Amino acid sequence: MNFHHRRAHDEPEINLIPLIDVLLVILIFLAASTSFTRHRQLQVALPQAQAEAPDTSPFLELAISRDGLYALDGHFVDATNDIALADALRQAAADKPDLALRIDADGQATHAAVVRALEAARLAHIGKVHFLTQARP
Repeated sequence: MNFHHRRAHDEPEINLIPLIDVLLVILIFLAASTSFTRHRQLQVALPQAQAEAPDTSPFLELAISRDGLYALDGHFVDATNDIALADALRQAAADKPDLALRIDADGQATHAAVVRALEAARLAHIGKVHFLTQARP
């Protein structure tokens, strides 16, 4: 009697599918958690404004000086905060429902002064805001 059976020599297999699944999950995690901070390395060249046909619709003109002073339609406005400037804009636009605001800011005016004017226009419910620019030669 032959009790010895031939055993098939099965070679062990490495299943790669779970390994690929784990690697894909790690790759997705790394891609989602990585922050890209190249904005500090960018050199930005701002575009120049091109002149277009002037808008003939009625507008309020708000001038901003380099010192942060405001003039609404040629009259000085004592605007120490957004609400005071918004009240002046509301009074000037009281009888004109679809009025635009044209901001004429000095090139040396602070960013905060221009943002204050935009916030005041929002508080005064003025939806159309234009910036006056000067074309460079």
